[in-house]
Amino acid sequence: MATNPTPSVTDFTRDVLGRYICNGLDEALHSADPSIPNTRPFDVIIVGGGTFGSAFAQHLFFRDKQHSHRILVLEGGPFMLPEHVQNLPMLGINAAAATSIADLRQAGQFGPDKPQTEVWGLPWHSPVKFPGLAYCVGGRSVFWGGWSPQLLVSELLPTQWPASLVNDLNARYFGESATQIGVDRTNDFISGDLHSALRQLLFDAISANKVSDAIALAQIPLHLDPSQIPAGQEDINKLEAPLAVQTNTRPGFFPFNKFSAVPLLMSAARASATEAGFDDVKRRLMVVPRCHVKRLMTMQDGSTSRVTSVETDQGTIALPANGMVIIALATVESTRLALNSFQSIPGYSDIGKNLMAHLRSNLDIRIPREALPGTLSNELQASALFVKCRHTHADGSVGHFHFQITASGLGPMGTDSEAELFKKVPDIDGFEVFRSANDKSVVITIRGVGEMEPMNPNNSVRLDAELDESLVPRAFVAISPSAKDNLLWDAMDKAANDIANIFANGKPLTILGKRRDGLGTTHHEAGTLRMSDDAAKGVTNLDGRFHQVPNVYAVGPALFPTIGSPNPMLTGIALVRRTVDQLVPAVPPPEAGFNYLFDGTESTFKRWQVAGSCMFDLVDGAMVAQPGNDLGLFYFSQGFGDFILRLQFRLDRIDDNSGVFVRFRNPRLPVPRRNDPSVSDLYMNQAYVGVDTGFEIQIDELARGNKSKNPPEPDGMDKKRTGAIYDIPTTPGGGIQQKYQQGMPLQPGQWNDYEIQVKKSVGGAIISVRLNGQQTTTYTNTDNYRGQSILVDPNGGFIGLQAHSGRVAFRNIRLKTI
Repeated sequence: MATNPTPSVTDFTRDVLGRYICNGLDEALHSADPSIPNTRPFDVIIVGGGTFGSAFAQHLFFRDKQHSHRILVLEGGPFMLPEHVQNLPMLGINAAAATSIADLRQAGQFGPDKPQTEVWGLPWHSPVKFPGLAYCVGGRSVFWGGWSPQLLVSELLPTQWPASLVNDLNARYFGESATQIGVDRTNDFISGDLHSALRQLLFDAISANKVSDAIALAQIPLHLDPSQIPAGQEDINKLEAPLAVQTNTRPGFFPFNKFSAVPLLMSAARASATEAGFDDVKRRLMVVPRCHVKRLMTMQDGSTSRVTSVETDQGTIALPANGMVIIALATVESTRLALNSFQSIPGYSDIGKNLMAHLRSNLDIRIPREALPGTLSNELQASALFVKCRHTHADGSVGHFHFQITASGLGPMGTDSEAELFKKVPDIDGFEVFRSANDKSVVITIRGVGEMEPMNPNNSVRLDAELDESLVPRAFVAISPSAKDNLLWDAMDKAANDIANIFANGKPLTILGKRRDGLGTTHHEAGTLRMSDDAAKGVTNLDGRFHQVPNVYAVGPALFPTIGSPNPMLTGIALVRRTVDQLVPAVPPPEAGFNYLFDGTESTFKRWQVAGSCMFDLVDGAMVAQPGNDLGLFYFSQGFGDFILRLQFRLDRIDDNSGVFVRFRNPRLPVPRRNDPSVSDLYMNQAYVGVDTGFEIQIDELARGNKSKNPPEPDGMDKKRTGAIYDIPTTPGGGIQQKYQQGMPLQPGQWNDYEIQVKKSVGGAIISVRLNGQQTTTYTNTDNYRGQSILVDPNGGFIGLQAHSGRVAFRNIRLKTI
């Protein structure tokens, strides 16, 4: 069924957001139909528009300054919300509760038409209960709590994390990720008397070694921007919660821009549409929701396999020879897709091993507000604090855990401190209530999150015998704590008790709740596609590329060799940015002495201007001519004196006609007449300024003559041929000649090198041309009207590219003044 081109209307809403951000698969495939002129296939297909797929798509779109890629994002769920769902608590949508397929079936609530809390589904079997996945654009990033600590050096052991990868993360990508998601800034909405009192109690206790296994603050890096922190306050600020929030707001008021991946993808999708003039054929990024990928189809390519197409529930999408697939689903589903797709590759049995999740405990307490030192104001306040711990086992190995501590000043009946921190959004009518709150107690949640051991043989993801709705095997997830995991869990609970007593400060302490959450309830599954520079030790390499499938990459926590204790968001975003940067390297510098006029990027492309009837598109690092119904010219925005110009050009067809113009006047200005310079004319078609006042280095393999002349010119004259200076005689008897020698024939689709030198001499400016290393012509200009340097004519010396016929492309345009 064809996608409705206008926003759909339901009983209550008009789907403007979905229609303006997303496309149907039919629209995406039509935009890449090879039978339509000027289409390009999607060469990057991202499977999953959740947290890391959206982040990958956005970073690749904006990083790809040369417009080398077309990106297609396939998301199994709908477009639901434009930002973090906790900013819209009135919807009543929360993360799903842990369950199983068996339980859901028994309750009659299993199936794609019966999602939990609107979008949550559980696609795998397991004896352990899981909440499952959020099937929507942005995935679980619209539900998460925002805690984003960074892995410590001791959590990145060189026996498991390759040294070069760790160096890159610590030197650059952890910092970039922290900035992008907002954890490098203090949470100014978490401040005030309550927060300061709790933080000071905790700081004093850790400094006095009263929290078992707490890491000395001097050993922990500061996650905040040091410029924000007063001298001498660095260690106490290490207790600030690393929350992914980018805003300034009132203490205790939750802001409206908590990090989620949806705005990233929205910005890229809208930028793509705007850049393309809303022409789908030219769009570099499309997002297709409600499109479930079943498997990746492969073919043998030497000793490895390559993906040739992507099979979805709506049909198959072909992948071009240079195409790549990015698996960006959650850990279990990414693993299932790999297991269903790569059965024939070496190392297949390693896929799905090393499954890890987080150990999690919760301790909820209430203390009287007089337990806290100092005088607290009456205004409702919230606090969020972070404590990092490391436990040494009897064998000398270590395990890591941390505490996410939230606190709120509440009345005697209040029990949910996290609601104040994450879910309340005060409106203007409730403002006075918050100002006049007179809290009698403080409710504190101490949530412990601990790491599981890697490479536990009892933990894995494998294929199940049951087929899903698309007739693809489901996954089966086996996970259980090891003996060492249980010891770490015990140590974490002991440290939580220490912290509770510290906050009580000798006053009565009421335990509101104490529990251990089930494995998998943190949504932090990891490790099943672990990275290694050794194919025998990992499924993917340091860029996330499958060792045995060189055009497939994975992103997200499935890549982690170990899980550490942090939420995987910051590390996952860091790896996304690193992989994109590896796929889209920086532009290399030009030859010594040369400067780029066009290096393939948007910034240099925008320095060129159109005159006449044409357009030029930036495609794959090249300027591609789109001729109109008359002559067109794309010219650089300044003039030059003597120079050496080097560039590459490519014919689309053998009958394409174009050229490189040099030494013409500014097309935007009136042109003095040859016979009466006191009179100037403003051209109707300004491209002809290049013809009349400059010289064209021709590109025309057919050397076609001007049939409008009387008598008409024949074809095949050298003065009309590629490598010649257009229309300057090459034979005796026609005045001053150019010394022309025909170059080798050109082939469509191949890049060719032009070198054009223009320099003054006693007899006039000498123009010389080399084509693919062979000199094709030299000419001395003695015409004082045409071809003047900017040093002679302040409005002269311009350089431009002709749009005459065909999609001729130009790239690597660089110039050296001489």
